[in-house]
Amino acid sequence: MIYQRNFIKELSFTAVGIFVVLLAVLVSTQAVNLLGRAADGRVAIDAVAALVGFWVIGMTPLLLVLTAYISTLTVLTRYWRDSEMSVWLSCGLALKQWIRPVLQFAVPFALLIAVMQLFVMPWAELRSREYSEILKQKQELSLVEAGEFRALGKRGGRVYFVETFDTDSGIMKNLFLRETDSKGNDNIVFAEEGTFSLKDNKRTLELSNGYRYSGKPGRADYNQVSFEHLSLIISTTPKIVDPISHRRTIPTEKLFGSSNPQHRAELMWRLSLPVSVLLLSILAVPLSYFNPRTGHTYNILIAIGMYLVYQNGLTFLRNAVEGGKLNFWLGMLPMHILIAAVAVILLRVRSMPAQPFWRAVKLSLKGGAG
Repeated sequence: MIYQRNFIKELSFTAVGIFVVLLAVLVSTQAVNLLGRAADGRVAIDAVAALVGFWVIGMTPLLLVLTAYISTLTVLTRYWRDSEMSVWLSCGLALKQWIRPVLQFAVPFALLIAVMQLFVMPWAELRSREYSEILKQKQELSLVEAGEFRALGKRGGRVYFVETFDTDSGIMKNLFLRETDSKGNDNIVFAEEGTFSLKDNKRTLELSNGYRYSGKPGRADYNQVSFEHLSLIISTTPKIVDPISHRRTIPTEKLFGSSNPQHRAELMWRLSLPVSVLLLSILAVPLSYFNPRTGHTYNILIAIGMYLVYQNGLTFLRNAVEGGKLNFWLGMLPMHILIAAVAVILLRVRSMPAQPFWRAVKLSLKGGAG
């Protein structure tokens, strides 16, 4: 029908504008946040742009849910405000007939969100964490200044001095290192060359052609050992990505059939967003009701409240599943069923605009006004 084509066309243009605005606001906020963290040294400066990109990928499913919901609500509210919906109902046509064009608009959103949640998001989250950690480690390992004494690693009692440092090759010349072990012995190392390296999640200092002296200050029993190659572990870092701590990086196929509560909670969340965009789009049909005679926009406040209840409810149930308090289906279904029931009741209520609200609710619960 003509009205359906025009409706979907208007929804599409509105959705593009809303998505761009939401994306611009959120990206600018996140960029400022990451720049602040980079200034504090918590994030490598070189990683800011890439991390913003990964963050955008991670936020896209939620942005698409909001875009579909707000777009449907905005366009249909305008129809009510301009009395187009009143003409529709006065012709004997039911409000539920808007569900089909709304779903034609929302289903592509749901499919795109499903693809991103199930396949793209785990990959993006993994690469984001790896990239951030690797750049941070490289930044820490490259903080070498020739001609200055500096502390080495987080462990106290280690100081090193470098005569010359080639920033291109990362090679240090004529290196001096002093450390104190747990027994109070001094270990002094002289080496012709040295480089920092990162392998097997360990930060090491690789030294070549030098001597190592060990003993206690004030005594003449120092031990001298010459070496061609010596590796000193500076610190041991955790794995870049811990599958348990960062369940969002686990591929979706590994979540199915898992008995781990954290994995079940993550699977529930990934499956919930595609369902939520469909239910919210349908819910927007009755929530868009606007009485042009009163001029009040209570429907917008109610729509915001319903969205917050829906998302917070899903988050609460996900946490309950993660904590082992609920099984997968008891966490997955309740909020979706609740929102679907509310949408059906409100569709019946708003199909009777001449009736007082609570009387219309009673009639809808009794099965009246389809």
